[in-house]
Amino acid sequence: MRLLVLGRSGQVATELARLSGEGHKIRCLGRDEADLSQPEAAMEAVRRALDAFRPEAVINAAAWTAVDAAEAQKDTARALNAEAPSALARLAAEAGLPFVQISTDYVFDGAGEAPFATDAATAPLGTYGRTKLSGEEGVAGAANPAGWAVLRTSWVFSAHGTNFVKTMLRLGAERDELRVVADQVGGPTPAAAIARACVTIAETLAADPGRSGIYHFSGVPDTSWACFAREIMVQAKLDCRIEEIPSTDYPTPATRPLNSRLDCRSTEAVFGLARPDWRAGLDRVLTELEATP
Repeated sequence: MRLLVLGRSGQVATELARLSGEGHKIRCLGRDEADLSQPEAAMEAVRRALDAFRPEAVINAAAWTAVDAAEAQKDTARALNAEAPSALARLAAEAGLPFVQISTDYVFDGAGEAPFATDAATAPLGTYGRTKLSGEEGVAGAANPAGWAVLRTSWVFSAHGTNFVKTMLRLGAERDELRVVADQVGGPTPAAAIARACVTIAETLAADPGRSGIYHFSGVPDTSWACFAREIMVQAKLDCRIEEIPSTDYPTPATRPLNSRLDCRSTEAVFGLARPDWRAGLDRVLTELEATP
């Protein structure tokens, strides 16, 4: 399948590029070609890429993901997370191409302990979640007859980019003890698994646009940041103790949802995508980083 991907250096975009050649031809548009912080100008670059590459589907893996910085840079976060996905979805609809948008658990307020269903009420706590939700609405509002999907995920990690695993490895090698939040619970998700899921969804929509909608995809089992950190230390064989603390002991500019559990059953039922085991994904990432002895 020929896929046009928005994004090149991010975690999921990097993993999507790696799938090129495995029965797919993937063209990634980076910021140097299409700067989505300037959506109107970027759309001209996307149009040229559509004409030249002639993809069979479009995947948006570009986003503003700096959650805390979004509170100070609201306009840029809005451009990347809300305006750009909406414009891309309209372009894909005009071109008759399925469109896949990656979104986040931050569209929810994190109340309760039950996994959030795809149709659960949204109530983002900060700018990042609000802009991502606006992007979702723009994608759905494009009413693409060729098919569309919003894939919400959580706690993304990989061997590249900036993420929790790499931060813990660095700090764990420097310190004997780390204090890590234990009252936020969710599913860590390997970027490689998200990339494969996006391709599967795009392929399915190309064959059956009626499967359009919002879906969830996160790693299993659900865990806390502290337990995730502890597993990183165990697998990497780092002698660093993890002290569990509440979120109130680690204030941040943006409020994080306490409950990031996602109900992923419809994603498995419709696309055959089971939740990935993040512990196995962590092992693969550590091997890639040569962090395991």
